[in-house]
Amino acid sequence: MEKLTIAEAKRLNDTMVTEDHLKLHAANVAACMGAMAEYFGADQEHWEAVGYLHDYDYEKYPEEHLAHTEEPLRAEGVPEEDIRAILSHGYSICTDVEPISDMEKSLFTVDELSGIIQAAARMRPNGIVDMGLKSFMKKWKDKRFAAGCNREIILKGCEMLGMDIRDVAQICIRGMQEHAEELGLGKMD
Repeated sequence: MEKLTIAEAKRLNDTMVTEDHLKLHAANVAACMGAMAEYFGADQEHWEAVGYLHDYDYEKYPEEHLAHTEEPLRAEGVPEEDIRAILSHGYSICTDVEPISDMEKSLFTVDELSGIIQAAARMRPNGIVDMGLKSFMKKWKDKRFAAGCNREIILKGCEMLGMDIRDVAQICIRGMQEHAEELGLGKMD
């Protein structure tokens, strides 16, 4: 394949991922990646596709995450650049593939960040629709909130990008707002 598309990423992901919460996480990361691509003037759909596919092997191999990704995706014709980006999101956690490109650094950062944004949005009557940065930052500062999301990794990613957490969060919130209904983060009735 010349370029990974969102349709192809979903097809591939569906061969390995069955749990709804993991598919939702994939969609959250994809929305954030699309917004980051827009910020960097890159191909939005392409970055969304890479974001969607980033946890390809996680459900089946949680203890060996990313060890069962490279060869199957290569066999499917996923471009090397995209495989490398996917592997790099586990840098210093489960791989030694250091994020170098803007896409790789963004994926490394937004993987965990999207979880905090999603959790904060679920606490609001209007979901993410009218969520602002101030609301996010309040939750960000509370280390007990969404404690499973690694804030150190997020900050390390922001540092790699040369960006402040507020700026990256604002971009991701906007990206997730554009997909509010799909993410189940619209107005809560």
